[in-house]
Amino acid sequence: MPNVSCETRPASSRPLRLLVMLSMAVALAMGGMATQPPVTQAAQKKVVLVVGPVGSMTAYYKRESNELAAWATNLGAKVVKVYSPNATWARVKSVAQGANLLVYMGHGNGWPSPYKPFQTRTKNGMGLNSAAGQGNNNTKYWGERYIAAGIHLASNAVVLLQHLCYASGNPEWGRSAPTKSVAKKRVDNYGAGFLRTGARVVLAETLGKARYVLNGLWGSNKTMSEIFWSAPNRVGTYRIKFSSERTSWARAEMDPNPRIKGTYWRSIIGDLSMRASAWR
Repeated sequence: MPNVSCETRPASSRPLRLLVMLSMAVALAMGGMATQPPVTQAAQKKVVLVVGPVGSMTAYYKRESNELAAWATNLGAKVVKVYSPNATWARVKSVAQGANLLVYMGHGNGWPSPYKPFQTRTKNGMGLNSAAGQGNNNTKYWGERYIAAGIHLASNAVVLLQHLCYASGNPEWGRSAPTKSVAKKRVDNYGAGFLRTGARVVLAETLGKARYVLNGLWGSNKTMSEIFWSAPNRVGTYRIKFSSERTSWARAEMDPNPRIKGTYWRSIIGDLSMRASAWR
């Protein structure tokens, strides 16, 4: 199948520049927030951060992941990082076992998409290095079949997907906006494999940074839904809520921006009533 790439297949370079500018704007906005992590008595948690190969954007994703890693370390977490060019499936599968929080930044290959047919071998998973040490353009997709069978997270674990196409309902950069129905199916499908790893919640953030997720998990007793809606980049005008068709016990919420057509940039799916104390 095609080497699906959110960042390298835009119709022009403008969508990619827009992604970088929007991401930087969000980073600057969040930079003015609290500079100290919240105090908690939670036991040490395992946080695994994965950055897949995304070409010229890989260095930017690594910087963002390192910021999140530093914040998690300040909160007392045991942090493990697996970055391109050495983020192979074997390595990711090995270190992800038992993680309380799994963060993946990279390419997304979801469904529905232009790349037919649907199958679980490559879709709704991670885009990782096909071989170690060979640069940041050798992407191989490991779909929900491998995610569900190969990764076993801690009880009540949380998965965070950042900058992926499809995971939050969004299209690839430069492609036409999806319908609401298609966007919902993408969220449902992308969450399915990860919710079979032991995770209770899967959050997807296309542009925003995720410090608010860590603050909510360690420093509050909010529900997962409340943590999702506490994001500094939330819109909240038009909240989409629905029950999953792929995962019987899961519900989903989405936070589109009605002022910009097709901006399905934020989503959450799973046990939305689970509280942070249960995660801790």
